[in-house]
Amino acid sequence: MRILFEMDKKDYVPGGSVFSRPSARAVIPKDGKIAMVYSRKYHYYKFPGGGIEAGEGMEDALIREVSEETGLCVIRDSIREYGQVHRIQKGAKEDIFIQDNYYFLCRVKEDTEQQNLDRYEAEEGFTLEFLKPQSAIDVNRETILDDFTQVMLERDALVLELLIQEGYFEGGDGLAAPEKGAAN
Repeated sequence: MRILFEMDKKDYVPGGSVFSRPSARAVIPKDGKIAMVYSRKYHYYKFPGGGIEAGEGMEDALIREVSEETGLCVIRDSIREYGQVHRIQKGAKEDIFIQDNYYFLCRVKEDTEQQNLDRYEAEEGFTLEFLKPQSAIDVNRETILDDFTQVMLERDALVLELLIQEGYFEGGDGLAAPEKGAAN
């Protein structure tokens, strides 16, 4: 999978304890909009998805996390690699937090099911929204939270900007490789 970019805050002590958490994230473009999870409590957007459990494949994690957070059902045959973001920063409990975020383009079924949110997701009021990508970018860049979360907000804003630059919102279902894009 191609590397989109790396985010290294360099705010940690090298050689300290490390917590590594790979994640799978869904890029679901539809009619010029993008499916995003909105936090009503903290007023930010993130791509649907989350941590890959031990022994779980990336696609399985993607399907499970999207279903839990949004109620959307990913069509497995539509899943295509988009790119990876490598994130390193000081952790909340450990010295160093490392997260490899794997983004996948995919389609979802029309019908939605009920969300199955974790406690913190329910407390944040996670809800599914389809919106113009620039709107999500603007909200994330206006929202000020703790340093740890701020990196996540900027990560997803940068991925949205890449998707826009590569033409993923210029007609069609957003999954066909744009002529001017370099999606793999």
